[in-house]
Amino acid sequence: MSKNLTKRSEDYSKWYNELVVKADLAENSGVRGCMVIKPYGYAIWEKMQAELDRMFKETGHQNAYFPLFVPKSMFEAEEKNAEGFAKECAIVTHYRLKNDPDKPGKLMVDPNAKLEEELIVRPTSEAIIWPTYKGWIQSYRDLPLLINQWANVVRWEMRTRLFLRTAEFLWQEGHTAHATKVEAIAESEQMINVYADFAENFMAIPVVKGFKTETERFAGAVETYCIEALMQDGKALQAGTSHFLGQNFAKAFDVKFANAEGKQEYVWGTSWGVSTRLMGALIMTHSDDNGLVLPPNLAPIQIVIVPIYKSDEEFAAISEVANTLVAQFKKLKISVKFDNRTTQKPGFKFAEWELKGVPVRIAVGPKDLENGTFEVARRDTLSKEVVLKDEIVNYVGDLLEKIQEDLFNKALDYRNSHITEVVDFEEFKEVLENKTGFVSAHWDGTAETEEKIKDLTKATIRCIPLDRVEEAGTCVLTGKPSSGRVLFAKAY
Repeated sequence: MSKNLTKRSEDYSKWYNELVVKADLAENSGVRGCMVIKPYGYAIWEKMQAELDRMFKETGHQNAYFPLFVPKSMFEAEEKNAEGFAKECAIVTHYRLKNDPDKPGKLMVDPNAKLEEELIVRPTSEAIIWPTYKGWIQSYRDLPLLINQWANVVRWEMRTRLFLRTAEFLWQEGHTAHATKVEAIAESEQMINVYADFAENFMAIPVVKGFKTETERFAGAVETYCIEALMQDGKALQAGTSHFLGQNFAKAFDVKFANAEGKQEYVWGTSWGVSTRLMGALIMTHSDDNGLVLPPNLAPIQIVIVPIYKSDEEFAAISEVANTLVAQFKKLKISVKFDNRTTQKPGFKFAEWELKGVPVRIAVGPKDLENGTFEVARRDTLSKEVVLKDEIVNYVGDLLEKIQEDLFNKALDYRNSHITEVVDFEEFKEVLENKTGFVSAHWDGTAETEEKIKDLTKATIRCIPLDRVEEAGTCVLTGKPSSGRVLFAKAY
């Protein structure tokens, strides 16, 4: 199987686009800006969903589902949110088509079927969820309300890229209501920690937890927490956000509760979400010029067994051993595939599974049967070992854990070696031009300076790290006083 992938060093963007298609993850659809997620790509998303869903439920959340459409009047109720998403909205104005009298066989919008009120296709669901909560919340006994939904949203993007930015994408969005400000802030912090835990321990992607600046904050939020990851080309990618909404949406939609003394108060809200953009993060963090590299925790197929044979008799003998091995791995809840296709040669299979990022490949030939051994290949390092038949199950089980750990450490080493502290603006620009990655610099806290740096360098403030050291300094651009460093980067 010929991969013919563009090298990352030659054209990182082209490499990414080719890999998504050639590894059978997704493709562009007949709808401009929208993608088809193919079965292999969707299987990875399903593993992400399952783990996140488990984590959400362990923290007390329940799943629900809310409408795709939001009446325009509801959408307008929280002004900052409406303004923030207005330019990305798709709007439904009519509910029927009819035959076009001037063009036989063609349809036209029926002018008599105009909606009384336009419907927004949800870019995010606060505007439909909070009016619903008004009917669900009467007393402090109804709080906290901890709801998540798995859904699709539409944000009309003009420049799209598979998984990273599409007009329609899949995500989850949590929406919670609380009796106190303290509880809502604790919820926002808890969920960004859940996302960081998931990214690091499941996806093997190291992340920086932080706050967004006011300019970068979610429209309608009081505070936005985020996790930021660094891709192999030195650009940052926002991997998840959690928003403390204050009482903004509660006031916009009049969501009140009677406290223990019977007094009416507005609830405090949060929202938080991650999307299929995580697929892009996964690809760009770990993969190489040979194709996908998947962490074992996320791989739909963790082990592939490839038979090498010349005769039907050899194939039968190898199949017997392989099927026994498959049963042993399945007992341990390890996903394994015996590639017993007779239509493809071993070399083709090796290339295909390498391209698709299967963490471990086991090859079995007649000599292996004679010697009681297997050839085991790691996808991440492309190294091979000969392993005794009696040791293979334990060896591969341990190897999967090691690959997961090694992928994280490799990404962590890359990230840590691409955080550069700078003092002046010349150094700032030089790092962005030559080294890329995160630039740690003092900032005077103003939106004007933030915007000017963006105009001059295309770098934005990715976050104000939660663990940053408060230290007096001077802004990298203006020389004005600063209380601590923030992380700048060029970003997706």
